[in-house]
Amino acid sequence: MTGTALRRILHVDMDAFYASVEQRDDPALRGRPVAVGGSPQSRGVVCAASYEARKFGVRSAIPMSRAVRLCPELAVVPPDFRKYKEVSDRVFGIFRGVTPLVEPLSLDEAYLDVTENAWNLPLGVEVAKRLKERIREEVHLTASAGVAPNKFLAKIASGWKKPDGLTVIAPERVERFLQKLPVDALWGVGPVTARKLREAGIERLLDVRTADPEVLKRAVGSWAEGLRRLAFGQDDRPVEPNRERKSIGCEETYAKDLSDLGRIRDEVEALARHAADILSRKELFARTVTLKLRYATFQTITRSETRVPATRDAADIAARAVALLEKTDASRRPVRLLGVSLHGLSAAADDPAEPPGLAGQLSLPVP
Repeated sequence: MTGTALRRILHVDMDAFYASVEQRDDPALRGRPVAVGGSPQSRGVVCAASYEARKFGVRSAIPMSRAVRLCPELAVVPPDFRKYKEVSDRVFGIFRGVTPLVEPLSLDEAYLDVTENAWNLPLGVEVAKRLKERIREEVHLTASAGVAPNKFLAKIASGWKKPDGLTVIAPERVERFLQKLPVDALWGVGPVTARKLREAGIERLLDVRTADPEVLKRAVGSWAEGLRRLAFGQDDRPVEPNRERKSIGCEETYAKDLSDLGRIRDEVEALARHAADILSRKELFARTVTLKLRYATFQTITRSETRVPATRDAADIAARAVALLEKTDASRRPVRLLGVSLHGLSAAADDPAEPPGLAGQLSLPVP
C-alpha cells in the first residue's frame, strides 16, 4: 500500500443509468423489466437493462431480439442520448462541486479523489454518503459507491453491493478484503484469463502473490507483474481529470466457443452497433474500425480499416466490422472472444483525428 494509504478515492457508478432515467421519467416503467436500445425487428442492440430485466439474463450489448426472447414482458425503450447527457452533466456537476479531481469513465461512472474536498470532510465514506444523498435529492436516481485508498480497490468496492450500495475498504482492512477475493475480481481478468489462471492452480488473489513467475507469465503474458501488484492491493495511478479518450470499444468473451459463422457475424454486428451508440452519445466521429478476435487456441488477432471522412453511422460501422471477419479464419476456427473498437476519434467528420491505437480504450459493457 506504499504511496496510496493516505489517499481517499471514490468510484461512483450510477445504477442501470439509461434504464433508471427512463423509469424515473415514465411511472409506467417503474418496477418493470426495461431495456434501452434499438428495435428487435431492426437488429437493435441492448444499450442498458434495468435490474428487473437483468434477472432474466438481459444485459447490455446483446441483440434486442434475444433480450425479448429471454424476457417476453420486456419494455423496449429507444435511447435518448441527449437526455442522458443532460442528466450526466448534473451528476458530474455534483461531483465537481466536491473536488476538481474527477476522472470520467463514461456518462455514468467516475473516479474522485476526495483526500481534500470542498466539504472538508475527513472521511471518504462521509463524502460518498453525502454525494449519494445529493444525487438522490437533485437527480432522483441512485448511485453505488466504493471508497478505498486507490482506484483498483474503489472500483471493486463500488460493485460489491448494487444497486444503491456503499462499500468502504479502509487501509487497515485492505489485506482482509483481498484475502476473500477470487482471481476474476482482479481488474482485467475475464472468464478466459480466469480459467487459464485456475488451470495453473491460481484460484485466489493470494495465489497470484505466490505463483511461480514463469507459470504466471504463461497464463497472462507481459501483464504478470502488474497482476502481482494488484494482488497486493497496490495501485498508484492518480485520478486524472483531463484524461483524453483515444478510442471506444466493447468486447465479449463467450462461455462456449463460437463455431457458426452466422452467429459470429451477428455478434460482431451487435458489438459494433453498441460501440457506435456510445460514439453518438459522446458526439464523436471515428475513422478506424478495429475487429479483435481470439480463437479457441487463445491466439488473438486484430484487423482494422480506416476511412475518410470519419463517421458515427451505426449501419456503416457494423458493416465494416462484419467485413473485417473475411480477413480472419473465423469460418474455420472456433472463436472465444470478439471485440469491436473505434479509433481516430474527432469532434466532427472532417476534423483531424488521433492516429489509430488502443490507448485509453473504453471497455464495455456500459449501464
